Amino acid sequence: MNTYVIMTDINADLPEEYIREHGLEVLSLSYMIDGETYDRNHPLEVGEFYKRMRNGSMPTTSQVNPDQAKKAFTACLKQGKDVLYIAFSSALSGTYNSGRIAAEEIKEEGLFPDRKLVVLDSLSASLGQGLLVHKAVQLKEAGKSLEETVSWVEENKLNLCHIFTVDDLFHLHRGGRVSKATAVLGTMINIKPILHVDEEGRLTPIGKVRGRRKSLSALADRMGEQIKGFENPEVFISHGDCLEDAEYVKKLVRERFGVENFVINHVGPTIGAHSGPGTMALFFMGNQR
Repeated sequence: MNTYVIMTDINADLPEEYIREHGLEVLSLSYMIDGETYDRNHPLEVGEFYKRMRNGSMPTTSQVNPDQAKKAFTACLKQGKDVLYIAFSSALSGTYNSGRIAAEEIKEEGLFPDRKLVVLDSLSASLGQGLLVHKAVQLKEAGKSLEETVSWVEENKLNLCHIFTVDDLFHLHRGGRVSKATAVLGTMINIKPILHVDEEGRLTPIGKVRGRRKSLSALADRMGEQIKGFENPEVFISHGDCLEDAEYVKKLVRERFGVENFVINHVGPTIGAHSGPGTMALFFMGNQR
């Protein structure tokens, strides 16, 4: 019997209806904007969040702490269920480490000797992490054991490709991804960076183009280079409050690669606080990151 629960955190950016439909457990991260703190249980409407950023508000975020993770793990273990937690990239947050610490404490206390608790570093972000969770959900629902699902995730997570661009270089500058000079000059001449999440789970620039529309096309171009030998029955797209651009990228992917199934959702506030409005990201399985 599949008596295990798949858990992730809010950074996976999965739609709420998907979370409910598949019975996922989700750890919440908090963020602060304009002096007020929000989280999954006390959210700020995403459009309003990005509106405030466009108007100059500068949000800050915090990670899941070990006590929070321990409480969530324990609640599932008490129900007689094993737990597989697929966490936000350890290179971008301490959330994975908090989960690891919580799991070690539970093991040391010996309260659930017959239960299994596995904490995995997704080395992924946003709907890249979400797509990896989705693959795990599919395996679980197909009857695979926790061990089989863990094995697949570990063997395939570096084939989970993240390609994205941002509309405002100054948000990358705030996060230390580009220099101030690069942000100023790039903005003046309308340069848009192309970035990915590398094999260590870090955000890394891999190219640049001039103009927004070319940056969106570049996402599909990169996908064409990376999907050889891989099937993609579904592709995930996340966006920083720019749905029309997400639909344009969807159109490109459908026309070029014949993909028919898509999940499109916002980049949530805990990642959007660092990437900014206008972020556009494409996620798929490929031969390299």
